[in-house]
Amino acid sequence: MTTTLTHPITALADGVRTAVNKHANWSDTAELVAEQLRLHLPGPDVLTTEQRNGSPDSYRSHTLHVEPDGSFSIIGIVWRPGQITRIHDHVTWCVFGVLQGVEHEELYDADLRLVGTNDNRVGDISGFAPPGDIHRVHNTTDSTAISLHIYGTDVTRIGSTVRRYYD
Repeated sequence: MTTTLTHPITALADGVRTAVNKHANWSDTAELVAEQLRLHLPGPDVLTTEQRNGSPDSYRSHTLHVEPDGSFSIIGIVWRPGQITRIHDHVTWCVFGVLQGVEHEELYDADLRLVGTNDNRVGDISGFAPPGDIHRVHNTTDSTAISLHIYGTDVTRIGSTVRRYYD
């Protein structure tokens, strides 16, 4: 009997493609994609050992898949202890799942008032869509965190999923 193993990103991309092809609004698409990520969440070894090491300078993003039609991208992000994003929002819907460690997330309203915090742990999955997607992510632990992010655009084409940074 011959068994063909499928790369974990292939199965995830197939599921995300099915969700995106429903052509729902952004909030509903984020929920549909989150369901697929729950079904197909890979382990941290979806990144190479070198990628999992991260960088002492800043968190690092690694593009794992870009859908040929530009409808979504799958990105692995490595956060060393203490690394943090600026407060920002996005140009499109986003779904993320934690593969290793803990990511502390701060959520803000349109007036930049802190409205909530989450400590996202291994297996936690969340999704959101603009408006209402202003946040900051911070690795507050003493070990490396790794997360998988799925964005509703071709990040290699636009360069970043951030719409605005807030001071």
